[in-house]
Amino acid sequence: MTEYTDVPPEIVAELRSVCLGLPEAYEEQAWVGARWRIRKRTFAHVLVVDSGWPPAYARAAGTNGPTTVMTFRSSGPDLDALRTAGDPFFAPMWRADEVGMVLDAGVDWEEVAELLTESYRLLAPKKLGGLVGPLTS
Repeated sequence: MTEYTDVPPEIVAELRSVCLGLPEAYEEQAWVGARWRIRKRTFAHVLVVDSGWPPAYARAAGTNGPTTVMTFRSSGPDLDALRTAGDPFFAPMWRADEVGMVLDAGVDWEEVAELLTESYRLLAPKKLGGLVGPLTS
């Protein structure tokens, strides 16, 4: 597997174990960091904000870094709750259905797995999404 010089390998490993366990999901290098996709739709993206770069992520997360952040998709009441919850969540401005999360030392990996699985379900074709259960919202 590819290692990403800007993202701690232990974080990539945690995310990889969840994302690649989903039907037909695959990993690729993003313009910065790593992303996981179903078909051509990104359901998870991880990167490091450092020295205020990349600026859109630094502004959205409210940090100059270094900080590892992940973005994923959500919908319905969960989307609104997550985008307004505050730390460790934040609301990126580039997609209305996207949520950001700071992945710090206290991250709950079970919660991350649930959020990523839900993100996958939202973007996967119905047949594939159904293989991992119904949407919760």
